[in-house]
Amino acid sequence: MRRHLRAWTLVAAGLLTAATTPAYGADTPPANPAARSVHYTVHDLGTLGGTRSAAAAIDGHTVVGSSQTSGNAAEHAFAYDLRAHTMTDLGTLGDSSRATDVQGNHVVGESDLATDGPTHGFTYNLHTRRLLDIGTLGGSSTHITGLDGDTVVGTSSLVGDAVTHAFAYSLRTRTMTDLGSLAGPTGHSTAAAVSGATVVGNSSLPNTPAGTLHGFAYNLRTRTMTDLGTLGGRSSTANDISGPTVVGQSRTADNTLTGYAYDLRTGTRTDLGSRFLIAQLISGSTVVGGDSALSTSYDLKTHTSATIGTGRGVTEVKQIAGNTMVGDNFAPNSFAFVARADNGDFTYLPSLGGLNSAATQVNHHGTVAGSAALPPTDPVTANGPFHAAVWVPHTGA
Repeated sequence: MRRHLRAWTLVAAGLLTAATTPAYGADTPPANPAARSVHYTVHDLGTLGGTRSAAAAIDGHTVVGSSQTSGNAAEHAFAYDLRAHTMTDLGTLGDSSRATDVQGNHVVGESDLATDGPTHGFTYNLHTRRLLDIGTLGGSSTHITGLDGDTVVGTSSLVGDAVTHAFAYSLRTRTMTDLGSLAGPTGHSTAAAVSGATVVGNSSLPNTPAGTLHGFAYNLRTRTMTDLGTLGGRSSTANDISGPTVVGQSRTADNTLTGYAYDLRTGTRTDLGSRFLIAQLISGSTVVGGDSALSTSYDLKTHTSATIGTGRGVTEVKQIAGNTMVGDNFAPNSFAFVARADNGDFTYLPSLGGLNSAATQVNHHGTVAGSAALPPTDPVTANGPFHAAVWVPHTGA
């Protein structure tokens, strides 16, 4: 079914005007004078016939996510072509489905095999229009967490569902590799992200309590798993990787929590401090993270840090690509934003006529994907249904 873009062009400072009810006007974010030359056009991507939809990822001209179908009967994964303005239902492996990432012609996501049944990861080829169940490591379910090139990573249960292991799935050979654990075959592990031939995640350890984890890096070429260690404490996690640098969280010698960056080439650990306790992400030499209130960026080359946003409310970065960060600011309502790590610019993104919006990913053109509220259907609420949306940047007066 062909779907046409519906667009409102608003200044990127987030001036939510006609559809914002007076009761919520005080929560509208203030204008950002430094960003007034950048405008964003917000486009409604529609739905698969249901009331709501949300975008999870964007690559090139393709946006993927999930949408309710006609009559809100089910949730299906979708792929939206920004050039053709069409939304494609990717189908399911039995019940509901959700697309989580896209690169080139490959979409990945998860689908429930039946109502209240197990969940399997899937791949969908936009060229051949084929949905493929990637299977499991012998257990009942898989959970996908990353995609890079032709490698999909995630976590799968083993036979009997008592143990979970990180896995890497090759889109080229259609084979799933069990990455094992630092504690051997009976230990637990989970995958968090992949970059090139390196997968990072978390694993249990031999002869330690089950809840004690260390971050790991797994080399798909040498088939070796490296314990990333800690900053002196008992446990650590690995959350993201860019090139040779892994970021995560660690206990220190005095049992405090801190963020860290680990260079796989040199084995050097950088203590990022208490402002990087959660949601550590990295792109190039720039790390972002949060302390459950504010988000902060850190440049590993210059060793300088900066607060992301206005310092008002709670700021959560969902993705960093190059110097561009996207996410949500809860102040107290949720507003999507775009921020720059190089110059500190912070830009609120408009909704589709309601009050709130949420951003998830940005592509190399600067187009942001996420979801935004339609106008409210009654005078006492701030939002109508949320639809998948993209925000397209324009510069100039």
